[in-house]
Amino acid sequence: MSDFCIETEGLTRVFGALVAVDRIEVRVPRGCFYGFLGPNGAGKSTTIKMLTGLLKPTAGRARILGLDLERDLLEIKRRIGVVPEGLHLFERLTGREFLTFVGRMYGMDRATVATRTNELIALMDLDEKQDALIVDYSHGMRKKIALSAALIHDPEIYFLDEPFEGVDAVASKQIRDVLQTLVRKRATVFLTSHILEIVERLCTHIGIIQKGRLVAQGSIEELRGGAGRGAAAPPGEAGAPTVPQTLEEVFLSFVQEQGVPEHRLSWLD
Repeated sequence: MSDFCIETEGLTRVFGALVAVDRIEVRVPRGCFYGFLGPNGAGKSTTIKMLTGLLKPTAGRARILGLDLERDLLEIKRRIGVVPEGLHLFERLTGREFLTFVGRMYGMDRATVATRTNELIALMDLDEKQDALIVDYSHGMRKKIALSAALIHDPEIYFLDEPFEGVDAVASKQIRDVLQTLVRKRATVFLTSHILEIVERLCTHIGIIQKGRLVAQGSIEELRGGAGRGAAAPPGEAGAPTVPQTLEEVFLSFVQEQGVPEHRLSWLD
C-alpha cells in the first residue's frame, strides 16, 4: 500500500485557451492535514473538482486511496467527503431532512442516520435551526450543514474548499476542532483556504499552486527550510533565498518567484 492517499501524475485541465491546471504532481500522505494554497485563479478549486470527480481531467491521472480516479470513481465517492465551492445544498429541505437524505444516499440504515444526524446537529450548534429550511440559514450555518453532510458517512478523506470563508469566530473554532479530531483518528483532510493563520495552525503539509502549476510541496517544516522549491537553489548555496519563518512568508516567497508584479498607487507615493 502506498504511503500516499492522493497521488496525481501530470494532472491537467484546459478550458479553451486557458490551462487552469498544468501537469501537477500532488502527493498527500495518509493521515495528514494538507493545505492547498494559491492566489485567486491559481487552480485550487479546479484541482479539487477533478480529484472528487466533479470535473474530468483533460490529461493525466490520479489515484485516491489507491484507486484509479477514472476507473473506480464510484467507489472513491463512497469513501470521501466533500465541501465544494459554492456548497450546492438542497435549500428547500430542512437541515435535518438534508442530513437524513445524504446519509440514506450513502446506503446507511435509518437508525444510524438518525443517531449521527442528532450528534452532528448538536456538535454544530444547529439545534434551533434543524427544522428550518436551509434557504433561511446564514452563510456560516450553511457551511456547518455542508460539513455535517461531508462527515455523516465517516469518510477516509475530506476535500474542503474554503470551509472558513465568511464564517464567524465561533463557527470557525467549532469547525477547526472537528477537523483536528478527524486527523487524530487518521482521516486525511485536503483543505483550501486564503486564511493563512488558520492553515498554519492546522496543517502539517502544504502544496502551493500558482498559474496552474504546483510550485512547492512538502511538510511545513520542509518548506520553511527551503525544500520543495522546484528549481530554486537549496539553502546554503549561492543565490539561495532567505529562509522564511511564517507560513505567509513561505507562501509569498514561492508565489513571488513566479513573477507576480508589484503594483503601486501613484497618489500614495
